Amino acid sequence: MFPGRGDTAATSWNALSPIWQAGAEVVQTGLPHQQLPPAWQILLLGDGSPTRHLQLLTGEPTEVDVIDMSAIGMDNDGAPSSLQVVPGPRIRRQVWLRTASGQRLAYATSWWEARHVDEYLENKSLPIWASLAKLRTELYRDVQGIYYGESSVLAEAFGEAGPFWGRHYVFWHRGEPLTLIYEVFSPYLQRYLGKV
Repeated sequence: MFPGRGDTAATSWNALSPIWQAGAEVVQTGLPHQQLPPAWQILLLGDGSPTRHLQLLTGEPTEVDVIDMSAIGMDNDGAPSSLQVVPGPRIRRQVWLRTASGQRLAYATSWWEARHVDEYLENKSLPIWASLAKLRTELYRDVQGIYYGESSVLAEAFGEAGPFWGRHYVFWHRGEPLTLIYEVFSPYLQRYLGKV
């Protein structure tokens, strides 16, 4: 079942079941190229905007389908432990990142302090990067974890078999945590980044 289709799955989010995972130390040093090719490492371990990277790779605007905006209060929501730096109560937002022509490229879940979400996501249908760039918000993307794992929900939604690569990071603004983001990328991107 896909979140956002009016079923009970809309009350949860799609974490990978990890086959392998690593923390900030691996993010800082990188992985051997035989484990993860350089182009994939730039996407997953770099501190640039994934929506901007996806647009550059595909030559199409990156668009967002918002599939869930849920108040979760102070619940840890099964999120990475980094969620604790984001003040509560919180809102969880789930989206598909896709090309303008409809190809799903990534899935993302983000957790926001409820009282600031409208300030930073004025237009909820825009990618986070576009919203924050419009506000000229200076950010530091602190990539804290990387995952290689399975998800039957994401396999069906992407129309691609796993395993999938994902990551999580915290956006910092003026020394304060703004949001925690968990992203999973479709193997469709191998058309642009090479085989994993």
